[in-house]
Amino acid sequence: GHEQLLKMMEERMMDVEQKLRLVKRLLQDKVNQLKDQLSKNTRADAVVKDLYVENAQLLKALEATEQRQRTAERRNYLLEEKIANLNRIVRNLASPSFSP
Repeated sequence: GHEQLLKMMEERMMDVEQKLRLVKRLLQDKVNQLKDQLSKNTRADAVVKDLYVENAQLLKALEATEQRQRTAERRNYLLEEKIANLNRIVRNLASPSFSP
């Protein structure tokens, strides 16, 4: 009876050890998986930060371009006004009322 009890205890101990090894392996797999995910997340975070900076730079460039466009449109308008005034002056100079 004592020998049989000892043998059963040994078998249970071996079974428990086997289950512990399995659990340890599963936990190690999970740790490796989480480390890999952390690494991916870190890289993704760096990409997001880079994109944020790039977006801010592009936004500043867009604002500067829009400002240059508004300035060019104002200058164009002023030039058109000057052309219209010059055309009016030329018409007045060429009109028969100024002829000798």
